[in-house]
Amino acid sequence: MSEKRTDARNVRSGGRTVRISRPEKELFPGDGITKWDLVEYYRSVSRRIIPQLRGRPLMMERHPDGIGGKPLMQKNAPHYFPGWVRRAVLPKEGGEVVHVVCDDTATLLYLADQACVTPHRWLSRADRPDHPDRLVFDLDPPSSGESGFEEVRWTARRCRGLLGELGLPGLLMTTGSRGLHVIVPLDRRADFDTVRSFARDAADLLAARHPDRLTTEPRKANRRGRLYLDIQRNAYAQTAVTPYAVRARPGAPVATPIDGRELDDPELRSDRWTLRTLRERLADDPWARTDTRGRSLRAPRERLKRLAEGGGGGEGEGEGEGEG
Repeated sequence: MSEKRTDARNVRSGGRTVRISRPEKELFPGDGITKWDLVEYYRSVSRRIIPQLRGRPLMMERHPDGIGGKPLMQKNAPHYFPGWVRRAVLPKEGGEVVHVVCDDTATLLYLADQACVTPHRWLSRADRPDHPDRLVFDLDPPSSGESGFEEVRWTARRCRGLLGELGLPGLLMTTGSRGLHVIVPLDRRADFDTVRSFARDAADLLAARHPDRLTTEPRKANRRGRLYLDIQRNAYAQTAVTPYAVRARPGAPVATPIDGRELDDPELRSDRWTLRTLRERLADDPWARTDTRGRSLRAPRERLKRLAEGGGGGEGEGEGEGEG
């Protein structure tokens, strides 16, 4: 942690000056992590996180009173945001929302100054908001403790294995909260209804293969200790945590891309890397070894249909296509 500062500070980025007010304010009181620490962290990972944010509408998770206070889950860009912060006006039922779009480091640092601890991104870009370029399987443990996360690991392997059978890559990321995301890059040809239907059918097939361990039942009371295959984020205006984003939890854990082989690391946890320790991973990008170009769902949908009609197919434990 850097030394505490009592005065506002200016940060230069891309020809812009961002004023950081109250840099000494503790946002994570139990850890002594200040707003300035948050700014420095996001500046250090900007090369990785900006490509994950660029062009996407955001929901800002702001903690002006620190993570112990009431958070502001904010979609609309406040009127006082500077003009150089990009906005995207997108429709919602009965109106529209003016979203922030973070295309550069200066905007990212400005959001940190606004105590935006976690930027949550859309799965589509502002120019084609109805056509996602990401599909997400959200895997949270069915129970607390080490055994619960072991179920997440096990499920992530099977999920990526099925994606491999379908000819799709499965990018892995710890969420910094409780579980893992398995992410499929898409070519933006399919709309959200099509993508969501595909995700649901894939989850149904996985649950049919492993009915004693997996379920697509949304009601907790009906899951009976099985891991829920959550595909609900795959819809218009829904968001998912951005890779390399800090989470508003004790220790400031970070959503961190991982390699498939790291599923076998006994030290892997959803909150393993934090604002203070993530820099050790910046020398190596796990996703750089993966073919991350957007994929069409046309052929995978046909393969998935044949697998489902054939009674579920094989075990599906292998690596996704293109994975290192």
